[in-house]
Amino acid sequence: MRLNDSAVEAAVRTAYADHRNDSGGRNAGYIPYLASVNPDLFGVCAMTADGALFEAGDTGFEFALESISKVFSMAWAMEQVGLETFQEKVGADPTGEPFNSVISVALHGDTPVSPLVNAGAMSTVSLIPGDNAEDRWEAILQVQSAFAGRRISLSDEVNDSEQSTNFHNRAIAWLLYSGGTMYSDPMEACDVYTRQCSTLVTARDLAAMGATIANKGINPLTGDRVVSAANIPAMLAEMTMEGMYTASGDWAYRVGLPGKSGVGGGILAIMPGKLAIAGFAPPLDEVGNSVKAQRAVAQVAAALGLSIYKASEYSD
Repeated sequence: MRLNDSAVEAAVRTAYADHRNDSGGRNAGYIPYLASVNPDLFGVCAMTADGALFEAGDTGFEFALESISKVFSMAWAMEQVGLETFQEKVGADPTGEPFNSVISVALHGDTPVSPLVNAGAMSTVSLIPGDNAEDRWEAILQVQSAFAGRRISLSDEVNDSEQSTNFHNRAIAWLLYSGGTMYSDPMEACDVYTRQCSTLVTARDLAAMGATIANKGINPLTGDRVVSAANIPAMLAEMTMEGMYTASGDWAYRVGLPGKSGVGGGILAIMPGKLAIAGFAPPLDEVGNSVKAQRAVAQVAAALGLSIYKASEYSD
């Protein structure tokens, strides 16, 4: 059953109004560009699986995609190598550690465990077929654009800021290489991963990217199939287990939707077959999730009675 447009619009506008003046959190300080973004920016969007858009606030502001990019490179790697190979080579388990943890890699024999932490995301990039880094980068940029329904661009400013501070990720890449779970040159994979995090999207774009997943891999704006419907359940499972970093279990318990956050301030949640909800606000909590965006996205989901764990959602 399709969601009522008036209900979705009311839920988005109410969540924006209720949380626009919330305080708390801080911009990510370890990446100079992110630290400089206006902390008062805030937007909320929802897009249904048939492409209807509802929005409030700063939904046209372009922000760094950051770790949400992991979902889309994961999708493309799954598409290219198959689900079984992907799970075998990258993993499908929560780490229980911060997204940039070296300890997690070391404890698991220099393997990444999950594609939605930095180690797994770099391993994922290295799995994408290509003769060199530029081939892999162009494939990732094209798939981000296909999910969004428009050409997504790299921000040189964000990329320069990240490339000059990504020493931690370089160390993780070499650990993966020593463990046999880096499938290309490790520094090339780290470079491409850094670039994929440095593209710019709006909350509208993020909602469209999520709606493509909700619509079984078909972009509702363009009508183009981006990924196979058969891969969507595995993508949603990965998002449920690790999408909100070490708060993923709490998010599943409270909200009940697969989600993904990024330190650029974006949050995406998906109700399969129905819609995606996107939020953006730069200040983050101690885990790395946007304070205002996660509250707003959770409120929209609750107002619409959405949860993948509610049996009523599977009956027409």
